[in-house]
Formats: sequence, C-alpha cells, structure tokens
Amino acid sequence: MTDLIIKDENGLYVPKADVYLDPWRKVDKAIISHMHADHCRYGHKQYIIPNGSLKVFKKRIGPASVSTRNFREPFSINGVKFSFHPAGHIPGSAQIRVESGGEVWVYSGDYKTEEDGLAESFEPVTCHTFITECTFGLPVYLWKPQSQVFEEILDWWTENQSQSRPSVILAYSLGKAQRLISGLSGGPGPIYCHSAAQQMTNAVRRDGFDLKRTKPLTEKTPTEMLNRSLVIISPSGFSNHFVKKFKDASTAAASGWMSIRGARRRRGVDRGFTLSDHADWGGLLLAVKATRAERVLCTHGYQHIFAQYLRELGLQAEELRIDDFTDEG
Repeated sequence: MTDLIIKDENGLYVPKADVYLDPWRKVDKAIISHMHADHCRYGHKQYIIPNGSLKVFKKRIGPASVSTRNFREPFSINGVKFSFHPAGHIPGSAQIRVESGGEVWVYSGDYKTEEDGLAESFEPVTCHTFITECTFGLPVYLWKPQSQVFEEILDWWTENQSQSRPSVILAYSLGKAQRLISGLSGGPGPIYCHSAAQQMTNAVRRDGFDLKRTKPLTEKTPTEMLNRSLVIISPSGFSNHFVKKFKDASTAAASGWMSIRGARRRRGVDRGFTLSDHADWGGLLLAVKATRAERVLCTHGYQHIFAQYLRELGLQAEELRIDDFTDEG
C-alpha cells in the first residue's frame, strides 16, 4: 500500500496531485474540508471547497481564487480523483475522498455521526485508508441524544425567563451557534446573536440553510429587551463589557468539553450543556467500522489512545500527529 497522502511541513499533502488537504501554511492549491479557522486558513493561492460553504468562505477569507464542488461530484487533479462527502460536522462540512490507481483514502476532516437536523448527515465512505480525527477519542466521551440536550437548554431558558433574567450561552460562532438556533427555533422568546455569531449565521443562511430569524446584539441593545431572550456569544466575544451588561444573567456554555467535571468552572459559567459537533467515542468507532478501512490514521485529539484501542481490535492503526489543530468542541 502506497502513501497516497503524506504529512510535510505545510500539512497533509497528495504528492501525485501536488495539492494539500486543509494545509496550515500557505500553499499553491488547497482542498478544504470545512470553514473553521483551523482547517481553512488565509493566504492559499487556490482553494477548492464544498458547495454550500461559499458565502461563509467569503466572509471568513475574503477575495480569493476559489471553486466549489457538490457532494459526491468527482474532480481530477493530475490524474488523481477527488470528491467531497458529507461529514455532519457543521453546515457545508465534508470528508475528502482521494483515489489513485485503484487505491482509496478518505480524510475525514472533523465529523459527527449524530444527525442534527441542519448539517448534511455524515456519510460513511468505503476506503483502504481512513484518516480520522480523535478530538473526543476517550471512552468517557459519550453524548446524550441531541433532543435531550435541547430540552435541558429550553428548561434552563424558561426558568430564567420566570426570573426576568437573560439566558447567555457561549458557543462557537460557526457551527455551534447555528445548531442552537436550529434546535431551539420553537423556544419561548427571541434569540440574539453577538456580532461574530450573527455574521456567520447570516452567511450560513445565504449558503442555503434555513434558520430562524435572530436579532443582532450590540452594546446599545437595552438590557431590558434581553430578559426573555436567549443570547448567543462566542467565548472570545464575552468581553468585560458584556460581562458587566449581563451581570444579572444566567450563563452557560455548549460544548463537548462540558461533559468533564470542572470544565464549567473553568469557563466561569453557571451551566454546562454537553453539545458537540464532533463524534463521541461510539461515533468514532462506528465511523471507522463503516469505512471498512484496512488502515486507520488517527489525527488530533486523543490519537494515541484511540489508535491503541483500534490495534487491540485487530486493525492496522497509527498516529498521525497534527498539533496545529484545535477546536471548540
């Protein structure tokens, strides 16, 4: 078996096609799995991205040489065949299938196996080698059903309303924010979004995803207008100004990391809701099995432990360390 994809100083490289997958340094040609900043970076000469993420791309990257491909639409570069397949991570996210000489590799990017009603559902792709993320590659990470988590958030929101307190939830501006808006569309009041989340939500709408109307949160928004509202702010956007503005609010965070004791305290919030845009332990195992891969390369997260476990199951599994990648969960 040849190394169809290798790692060099710029990222994951397909030598036969002279193209990179989610490179972390500037390159001539990049195929991008999704629009999170640790996967889609500024400065490449040419981008190829999944259709359904162009408006978000333009909002994040700005003017650039970019082309889009539909899911499952094959395209060739120097005789190597590529295609995008749904990853279920965030709206428009994809896995990247690479085929040459009858050999097939799949780079997962980030993914989750639970349907969320917004992103295209994860699609297993049969391959010889599967490159999988392992963000939550420990048995302790097992998610509740999304419907149960949304019920918990709605109960918290409703209780805060009864006390005339705003409900402020920290969530990543691309992916998590839109998932909350979609899942809480029948909630008991309006939803406000801080600037980053509002801008990303508007871009996701322009990419064709149907989301409930949200209101922009600004420094001039009267506090009394927020007492029945859910307010979505990215963790980095919860500045000292907004801490003071919401001194009477109930605060929460939505992340897979909230499943671990102490994470809520470290975030400085009242409540933690375990809602992740990544596969949990069971989802990772399910995805690996569904690919029927002979070889599994485990990337960022708990790749050492997950690769070791796969070897115990009899699979050929190795670590592929990518230290540049971080994720909100």
